[in-house]
Amino acid sequence: MARGRAGEKEEGEKHIGLLKLAQTLSFLLIFMAGIIIGLAASSHIDRYFNSLPTTAFSSSSSAALQTVPDYSNCTVVHRDCAGGEDENHDDDAAEKRRDRDCWSVEGFVRPGNLSHGMSDDELFWRASMVPVKEEYPYERAPKVAFMFLTRGPLPMLPLWEKFFRGNEKYLSVYVHTPPGYDMNVSSGSAFYDRQIPSQKVEWGSPLLTDAEKRLLANALLDFSNERFILLSESCVPVYNFSTVYSYLINSAYSFVDSYDEPTRYGRGRYSRKMLPDIKLHHWRKGSQWFEVNRKLAIYIISDSKYYSLFKQFCRPACYPDEHYIPTFLNMFHGSVNANRSVTWVDWSIGGPHPATYGADNITEGFLQSIRKNETDCLYNEEPTSLCFLFARKFAPSALAPLMNLSSTVMGF
Repeated sequence: MARGRAGEKEEGEKHIGLLKLAQTLSFLLIFMAGIIIGLAASSHIDRYFNSLPTTAFSSSSSAALQTVPDYSNCTVVHRDCAGGEDENHDDDAAEKRRDRDCWSVEGFVRPGNLSHGMSDDELFWRASMVPVKEEYPYERAPKVAFMFLTRGPLPMLPLWEKFFRGNEKYLSVYVHTPPGYDMNVSSGSAFYDRQIPSQKVEWGSPLLTDAEKRLLANALLDFSNERFILLSESCVPVYNFSTVYSYLINSAYSFVDSYDEPTRYGRGRYSRKMLPDIKLHHWRKGSQWFEVNRKLAIYIISDSKYYSLFKQFCRPACYPDEHYIPTFLNMFHGSVNANRSVTWVDWSIGGPHPATYGADNITEGFLQSIRKNETDCLYNEEPTSLCFLFARKFAPSALAPLMNLSSTVMGF
């Protein structure tokens, strides 16, 4: 009886073992079949997608698709790149400009073409970029950016061209004119192709300060620009280029007129609506014709918080061009500002505009009185009589006598 039960148990265990073996084999067969089906499907999908480009480019949209540049190779040269500033404007130079490598460092640090489609916000963001690495991977000669904010023609252009001549390696020119105005100058002029994308400007409104920031931002796109001077169409230089360049490049300070005026023309223009960010003791006034170094220029075009308050609450008879930069620098960067302008102007006649000088006023004695001012100023914390490098305001009739005296008095 016991032997019979043992046999039945052994037979049952054998049956269960065979059943498990069959299940295992079935699982393996299903698994292998799945792999084979997957490989076959993958091969079919690959062949399908590989055939798509041929189908796409045979369609009516093939022309549009083929115009997209191939960016897979970073060394590709795009034919629409602008050339450098130092190229001559002939057929060979034009061909050279078209062949320029868009990915080169040269194209990034020295834009050869001032035309662009950036909005102000995009421009200010782009211009605010600061390299962390101190060394430059190219030969950098520090330049002075001469930024002209004009209402149209430049009557003193021949004088400026004479002043710049032979010093092109150390300067850049930027001109903000009314939209649509076209400066007609020769290809050999320092002003050729130097108009920036401009917008409408109104005297006494925030649009005027917008234009100043727009000039700064466009000039900052050239990483060689180290100093930035704002000028008008009625400004003239009163020293030669080498004197101006040395004075600005070697200065430890920027030159922004910034002072506290406890009258209705100074503190009286302050609005309490600017609190708590801008307080009355921060408020400053000054001439709009500033000169700043690269670091301060970046701070100015990067600011949105404080400038938005000026755009909201500094309205006539408050003028942002006389208060925004003087106040902003006083609040955060006063220690690196000389608190004076390097552009001479005569306010002795009173009123909202300074005196204008014409042909009858231009004499050697008059120019020397500007060059060697009676009141000494400080340069790098040392007293000097050389306080002004430029002067305004000059009528078009003053050009001829200024040209005649430029070599004997001003040294160029």
